[in-house]
Amino acid sequence: MTIELPDARGGLRTYEPRTEPLALAAGTPFASRTVFSAAHVVADPYADTTPDSPAAVDWDATLAFRRHLWSHGLGVAEAMDTAQRGMGLDWAGAAELIRRSAAEAKAVGGRIACGVGTDQIVSGTLAEVRAAYEEQLALVEESGAQAVLMASRALAAAARSPEDYLEVYGHLLRQCAEPVILHWLGPMFDPALEGYWGSSDLDAATDTFLEVIAAHPDKVDGIKVSLLDAGREVALRRRLPQGVRCYTGDDFHYPELIAGDEQGFSHALLGIFDPLGPLAAQAVRVLDTGDTAGFRALLDPTVELSRHLFRAPTRFYKTGVVFLAWLAGHQNHFAMVGGLQSARSLPHLARAYELADGLGLFPDPKLAEDRMRTLLHLYGVTP
Repeated sequence: MTIELPDARGGLRTYEPRTEPLALAAGTPFASRTVFSAAHVVADPYADTTPDSPAAVDWDATLAFRRHLWSHGLGVAEAMDTAQRGMGLDWAGAAELIRRSAAEAKAVGGRIACGVGTDQIVSGTLAEVRAAYEEQLALVEESGAQAVLMASRALAAAARSPEDYLEVYGHLLRQCAEPVILHWLGPMFDPALEGYWGSSDLDAATDTFLEVIAAHPDKVDGIKVSLLDAGREVALRRRLPQGVRCYTGDDFHYPELIAGDEQGFSHALLGIFDPLGPLAAQAVRVLDTGDTAGFRALLDPTVELSRHLFRAPTRFYKTGVVFLAWLAGHQNHFAMVGGLQSARSLPHLARAYELADGLGLFPDPKLAEDRMRTLLHLYGVTP
């Protein structure tokens, strides 16, 4: 049985779906790397909402997806940009997500880290930015989760120099109860973060970032780097103080960065490990045995899918992530908070289906095929 998929030129191409998925069993946490999947939220499709109204979340399906990730040994990075923070999920919704997911993690013994930002304000003075960060940090620490200090749009707008970043981050790190993960999110993921750390010159920005870490190495568990530049990440990784980890957020080069070289390696905190969770977990377990070639053999073929989902405009990668979760049966609809299911074209989604199916990512390939056909019919595609 074949399926006709639309392409970017307005034509149709014939694809023959797989009939069997990869055998990907659940397992225990990893020995050689710390790996987080930044997880998406499942919208409530029955809620009467608009793109401007607060998000309505299907909590049962959202938490079930986190249990799925934990069952494969992955940690969950909660309330990150994958969960549409700043793109449909407001701070009130993120706070509830953090509370619920942290409680679920405690109940099942799963590892969790949660995003701390300033999205309860649109803009403000440096003092107001600090206060917004402090409110979110307090909630995450009270929940028992590890904190991820995310880049702040409000800070990017308010800061006038690198010293402003040093002051705000130093203030926060001094009061953190436990070591945190610092997150450097590049403007390809959020254009409002252009010039973060006080400069659009990435070398100068890197120096400021490292100055923050050097001043508080006991309060920094690691850094998450999302610049989509493998060479820059490796150079930064080699300049970190002893004991501070690098968590790659590079959804273009993650296999080589996690595998590492003779001078070190990156751990991972990745949005692509939402749809790749079971396969990524299996690859890291192979790496745990010292089999780097086997790790790369499993993970390298996934890069084409990741690069497709994260293609420019990169911030809309979340649409493909949720689409694949629907095809895989992790949720019973393709709706997103903020209406972002419309943020990618039908040819883009069709190619995502083809690539994911080719990798064997769908536990039930027939279900995925049927749902792909449903979407094609909805768009008026007839062979």
